[in-house]
Amino acid sequence: MDGSLALIFLITSLSDMGLNDCKAGRCLQEYDATARISLQGGQVLFQEEQQSEEVYFDYDMPRQFGPFQPTIGASLTDENGLWVGAGFKWTSQDMIAGPLFLETSLMPGLYARGNGPDLGGSLHFRSALGLGYRFDNGGTLALLYDHRSNGDTQNLNPGLETIAIRYAFVID
Repeated sequence: MDGSLALIFLITSLSDMGLNDCKAGRCLQEYDATARISLQGGQVLFQEEQQSEEVYFDYDMPRQFGPFQPTIGASLTDENGLWVGAGFKWTSQDMIAGPLFLETSLMPGLYARGNGPDLGGSLHFRSALGLGYRFDNGGTLALLYDHRSNGDTQNLNPGLETIAIRYAFVID
């Protein structure tokens, strides 16, 4: 996997910004957003083979800038691989009516391999694409596919993928 998911994040979020926020003259205006805490579990794939299992924790901040909602996250694999990062999420809430939504994200972060694969350095970008359902109480359930790599900032860049299910609940 290359930088395709990062490109999808840029296309979806910037298109939404152009179609919705900038048309109204407020491209990156700050808005209140729904703060959520997420917990996800998934299978980590390395070179298309299952590598390990992962638990991921995420916090979506209670604001957004145009279509960009700041988020922070951390994951731990059963091989003691650790990733911690911060970035932005985009959801299709302004583009698709109803409980179903698309989500993309891009988060730079730090990776410590533990007993996991050597991904070439510590700086890794995590980008994701997901399909989810929003419950009446604001909670969400989503199926996600994400990719981590160092973006060719190092000579070694094999990348790592995760297929996961995430539940997020609203916090006040």
